[in-house]
Amino acid sequence: MTAAMASTGITPRESVAFRRGKVDGRELSVKEREDMVKRILPDEPSESSDVPSRSSSPLKSKRPRQKMEQRKRKPGLIKQILYIVIHAVVSFLFSVFFRFRRSYRLVKSRVVAVLYHHHRTPEFIQRDIKQLERLPKHLSVILDFNESDEDQGDAGLEGLLNNVCEIAAWTASAGIPLLSVYEQTGVLKNYIPQTHQSITATLETYFGPRKPTLSVRAPHLQSYSPPLTPPRSSSPERNGDPKEERPHLTVLLLSANDGRNTMVDLTKTLTEMAQNGALQSKQIDSNLIDAELRDAVSTEPDLLVLFSPTVTLKGYPPWQLRLTEIFHLPDNKGVNYQAFLRALYKFAKAEMRLGR
Repeated sequence: MTAAMASTGITPRESVAFRRGKVDGRELSVKEREDMVKRILPDEPSESSDVPSRSSSPLKSKRPRQKMEQRKRKPGLIKQILYIVIHAVVSFLFSVFFRFRRSYRLVKSRVVAVLYHHHRTPEFIQRDIKQLERLPKHLSVILDFNESDEDQGDAGLEGLLNNVCEIAAWTASAGIPLLSVYEQTGVLKNYIPQTHQSITATLETYFGPRKPTLSVRAPHLQSYSPPLTPPRSSSPERNGDPKEERPHLTVLLLSANDGRNTMVDLTKTLTEMAQNGALQSKQIDSNLIDAELRDAVSTEPDLLVLFSPTVTLKGYPPWQLRLTEIFHLPDNKGVNYQAFLRALYKFAKAEMRLGR
């Protein structure tokens, strides 16, 4: 401690006086305390001596080195030109590949359209599918309500209705008993009688007077099948020909409200029933939910056909798509018979593992 005091220049008497604030029984003034501290403080640096200290700081000495390293890291002119050339070549090759693939698909679609055309004749459609070992019992399609046709000729309600009529005629000709049409807005649900009338007229152009019987329905709405619709079976004693029995086609209209909203309503209903004691919580399982959704909306479709170049479900009821085969053509736009036919061929070749 004596060595430390000697190095600082403070005597033991001054140290005791500074700590206690008194000397010889008298309190030290502020000035006396400052004078005692100033003797051990270093001298204040002058402005002239401050300038070189700042210029010689390690931060400023590192900045030129960092700038030099950054300049060295930048690629030269030759490397930049090489990068640009490689990027241009790769972009050109990909562009050629995608254009060639699109052209090939369009040419193939045109060839299929020439070789396979229904000519509004059910016999031609049946000839196109006679070699298929399996057909879907429930076919579903997704259509769009377009404000502008974009050279497709299917704008507005009339264009949407024409597409539904054509698909219904193809479905009936193929012998598929159930067709569900999903349109996100559900505009056709407001025109069920007109939809029935239009589909009936289209079926008559395909089949003539012996057109299939037809019923049009929508979830939470009554099925529309007017008395003018021919009966599903004719009595052999009355007509004398047992072949008079006509197939029946059911067209189901779906919208976005039949998907998640229906599941939310069902969840609320089951919750209220469980709270009121009308239903036990152990009874609520996937089988019960499946049965309720089948009654409220529809069964699961075997095949879902999209007539768009991308797979966009647009709010399709999710519960009904657990085991559904989904088909689309990458470069297809608009409803056409070729996409419908290729979807049936794809479904016939698909392997249904069903979770195995």
